[in-house]
Amino acid sequence: GNVTFSCSEPQIVPISFVSTSRSYLLLPGTPQIDGLSVSFQFRTWNKNGLLLFTELSENSGALLVYLRGGRLMLLIQKEVENPVEISEGTNLHDGLWHSVNINARRHRITLTLDNNAASANHATTVSRIYSGNRYYFGGCPDNFTDSQCLNPITAFQGCMRLIFIDNQPKDLILVQQGSLGNFSDLHIDLCGIKDRCLPNYCEHGGKCSQSWTTFYCDCNDTGYMGATCHNSIYEQSCEAYRHQGKTSGFFYIDSDGSGPLGPLRVFCNITEDKIWTIVQHNNTRLTRAQAADLEKPYAMSFNYNSSAEQLEAVINSAEYCEQEAAYHCKKSRLLNTPNGMPFAWWVGRANEKHLYWGGSLPGIQQCACGLEESCLDMRYFCNCDADREEWTNDTGLLAFKDHLPVTQIVITDTNRSNSEAAWKIGPLRCYGDRQFWNAASFNTEASYLHFPTFHAEVSADISFFFKTTAISGVFLENLGIKDFIRVEISSPKEITFSIDVGNGPTEVTVQSPTPLNDNQWHYVRAERNLKQTSLQVDSLPKKVLEAPTEGHFRLQLNSQLFVGGTASRLKGFLGCIRSLHLNGQKLDLEERAKMTPGVKPGCPGHCSSYGNLCHNGGRCVEKYNGYSCDCTNSAYEGPFCKEDVSALFEAGTSITYIFQEPYPVTKNASTSSSAIYADAVISKENIALSFLTAHTPSLLLYINTYLHEYLAVILSKNGSLQVRYKLSKDGLLIFTIDSGNFANRELHHVKINREGRELVIQVDQVLKLKHNFSETDFKAIKSLTLGKVTDSVPLDPEVAKANAYGFTGCLSSVQYNHIAPLKAALRHPSIAPVTVKGSLTESSCASTMEADVNTVTTIYSSSDPFGKTDEREPLTNAVRSDSAVIGG
Repeated sequence: GNVTFSCSEPQIVPISFVSTSRSYLLLPGTPQIDGLSVSFQFRTWNKNGLLLFTELSENSGALLVYLRGGRLMLLIQKEVENPVEISEGTNLHDGLWHSVNINARRHRITLTLDNNAASANHATTVSRIYSGNRYYFGGCPDNFTDSQCLNPITAFQGCMRLIFIDNQPKDLILVQQGSLGNFSDLHIDLCGIKDRCLPNYCEHGGKCSQSWTTFYCDCNDTGYMGATCHNSIYEQSCEAYRHQGKTSGFFYIDSDGSGPLGPLRVFCNITEDKIWTIVQHNNTRLTRAQAADLEKPYAMSFNYNSSAEQLEAVINSAEYCEQEAAYHCKKSRLLNTPNGMPFAWWVGRANEKHLYWGGSLPGIQQCACGLEESCLDMRYFCNCDADREEWTNDTGLLAFKDHLPVTQIVITDTNRSNSEAAWKIGPLRCYGDRQFWNAASFNTEASYLHFPTFHAEVSADISFFFKTTAISGVFLENLGIKDFIRVEISSPKEITFSIDVGNGPTEVTVQSPTPLNDNQWHYVRAERNLKQTSLQVDSLPKKVLEAPTEGHFRLQLNSQLFVGGTASRLKGFLGCIRSLHLNGQKLDLEERAKMTPGVKPGCPGHCSSYGNLCHNGGRCVEKYNGYSCDCTNSAYEGPFCKEDVSALFEAGTSITYIFQEPYPVTKNASTSSSAIYADAVISKENIALSFLTAHTPSLLLYINTYLHEYLAVILSKNGSLQVRYKLSKDGLLIFTIDSGNFANRELHHVKINREGRELVIQVDQVLKLKHNFSETDFKAIKSLTLGKVTDSVPLDPEVAKANAYGFTGCLSSVQYNHIAPLKAALRHPSIAPVTVKGSLTESSCASTMEADVNTVTTIYSSSDPFGKTDEREPLTNAVRSDSAVIGG
């Protein structure tokens, strides 16, 4: 007869555990005399969760299977005996399906993961293992009476399918119909798990991970931060670092902020008048080129350790950029002027070939000497084109920004007899940030600037500085059909960021303890991404609102962007806005303000906000783009008047400052603000100095008058500090600070302040002495001396002893009222009323402490770099590979 066999796979019905507290599935078991067999598949994004619990029959304990930290754990708990625990797998919360098989027979239990029998884990128990009556999957009921369901960890959140108990498939449709087992908060015949990392909304290479409800971004090693790795951890320019009070050094800058370009390592040379950004390439030394002709040219390409787009962003945002180009030649032509085809050229941005040299202008096939009409041979436009037998050079700056940076140099005329050449292309150097001080002043509430629509569907960041005296106003606004984005000052102490992406308006408000309409610069940064909406104002705590996990998430805008005003009927902004960035892009407020009524380009008053960055008596000077610190009347120098001016004194070294008026101490002798003068009668002394010495007695400072009054600061034989005043009415007053030996090769700081009758002396920031005089004035002050009095001045015995030795050591940052005699002697000896005798060497007192006798000496060779003797040849060690430093 005919026999028909029918085989079918069990129906795959997934179920979703959606609640972390109430979801569970209860299925009956088939108790056996001996043994247990359970298998199922699960899928989750959560690291932790209970997968299975059953109370084993015959009082053999309880069996638990759960995830802990992404590992699969199996635990058999018994009342008396020690629990049995085995684990398997890692990273099982990856959103993929994983299968679990549990088999037990007598005293042996086996856990198999993903059907990999080779890696199955085994354990043995003291008691025999029996099957359970009830199996709880995913969690335990809230209220249960006849079961001791245990849940040592959070409930499971994810999906399960293909559940077998004692080798029998369980029909989950029957569970749904109520005819098998029991359940709570399950979605049957549906796996609702969602891959929230596809697409990946973590920016700038951030690594995405997720839970059941949301995703997370790991921003480590990306150079960015924030919930979606959107914000750069670096500033956008050297100007911004200087604004934070940083001094020269290596920094990473991110020219487009949150934009696609990565950070770039540069050297920020922060000087008193300019902030230079320097980008090095792989060959900035003087390099020899030989044996090259048109058929076999010499070529060198330059690597700046950055992309072309990064370099272009640095150049485009700067006010000025340059690269030095030098060509040293001996019978080697450069541009072959006046009418020949060039023998050398350089390649710049966009791979363009350029036929002009440093110091000349684009499109003019000349060198600097041709433009200045100073070439050695006036028939040619380059010194090298004269094709002479002796060394000469053409050197100048390439400063046309649209052609920079130099990416390659090509040389073709070094293959003839006695033909030699060496070239040098310097690093890219730029100064100025065109955007950081880019500002607009809004003079009426109805005035505004408009820009193209702000496209920021998934993530948006807005940052700017503002200052105002108004009580409210809208900084910027952009509308869509329903969506909008707006930042405003809603009250004198409140900034509000409002946004709607289709889920209804969301508002984030930061409240300041002090008024923000104080006409000082304040910083605002508003950000919105798929995870949160945030607002930062100055250094106040950031306000963050979490975004909903479901719903609309794309910001749809279609109108123009209004800055300083609004398209709706809200109140416009009165005041200044500067350095406006949207998603890292810079908006040119000044250019747009030039053609808009009611708005003016620029904004004055930077010193009112940033004047406190000028230290030690430095004066803040207002500039159109920013500010600078004038250190004329300070004993310090540098961009913030914080750098010490120090010098080493040897035995017999003397600096004498003669009081006359007026004597300028700056290079610009006509500047009245830089004049240093003294009144005939001085009713106060503000004296500050630092010193380091190992010698006693010593004379540090001596001030005398035409009436034989004086002030002396000396170190006594025992190392104590003495301040000796002689005013005509009081006679000689001696103030001794004997809290230790000050000649101990350590740096000490002295401040002497006399205002009228009251005297205060501080040493090393500690108040040491106070005194009240009856006399109040120095009359007819004559001179101030540091180190040793060399004039024939009558000195009292103690001062004369100290003066016999003078001062040997380091003096730093000497200030007398508004006069800096040491700085005048080192910086402006020819125009200041100062006389220097003996040896005076500029040196840092701090470095003198660190390296007392370890002097580093470098000897530079001026010999022929190519083995020739020619006075016009380039003098450098860099050309020779066998150069050496001798003696240090």
